[in-house]
Amino acid sequence: MKKTILITGSTDGIGKLAALKLAKDGHSVFIHGRNPSKVKSVIEAIQKESHNQNVGGFVADLSELDQVEQLATDILQKVHHLDVLINNAGVYKSPEPTNSQGLDLRFVVNYLAPYLLTEKLIPIIKGDDARIINLSSAAQSPVSLLALEGKETLSENTTYAQSKLALTMWSFDLSGKRNEITVIAVNPGSLLNTRMVKEAYGKHWSPADKGGNILYDLTIKDEHKQHSGEYFDNDAGHYGRAHSDAYDSVKMEALTVLTKTIIAS
Repeated sequence: MKKTILITGSTDGIGKLAALKLAKDGHSVFIHGRNPSKVKSVIEAIQKESHNQNVGGFVADLSELDQVEQLATDILQKVHHLDVLINNAGVYKSPEPTNSQGLDLRFVVNYLAPYLLTEKLIPIIKGDDARIINLSSAAQSPVSLLALEGKETLSENTTYAQSKLALTMWSFDLSGKRNEITVIAVNPGSLLNTRMVKEAYGKHWSPADKGGNILYDLTIKDEHKQHSGEYFDNDAGHYGRAHSDAYDSVKMEALTVLTKTIIAS
């Protein structure tokens, strides 16, 4: 059964690798990136290498929530059904630490953008095997609500880890509200050989294929359907425990309330 799949942040790194592998299988794949010319060139490259013309793309800067809104509108106009949404886009280092709203870029791109995009696209994510895959990390740290709303400045490393825990907490919460969709948070692997890792640390531990392959597996393989609301740790190679806050309903409620307030502002 061929699937229709959208992968954010897929003009590079593990998102691009997963998109190519899925396209080679004959699935319809939509990529996403910030740069129109790069999106176009990656679409053409994947089409050529996969011999699959069912590859399209969308352009948006996920650090600005109004562009996330427009991205959702663009997708809904073009795509009427999604089997799988992979919220892969992420940021660690950036020339500008905040967006136009004064919100930390890591919180926006790594958490608020996927939250908003998913909420907008939920009506078309359906089918017998609908899935949402959210890119978490081994780096997870308790979320400062003040930092999330731009009232506290923290280090890049700290806000990155907090944004990834926020994404994981939301993944678990979403799975409980959407029983018809398999929702999985995944650490694709620590220090993979990607541009983001090179910019952040200047070194890597594992090949990027390790991350691309797990995204492919979580999208396709039947064994993962039974693990909605769980965390796959690709460093360990199996499902495991996320940070304890991801299972704290009180903290989840506080995060949800603030998130909705920020999105609505």
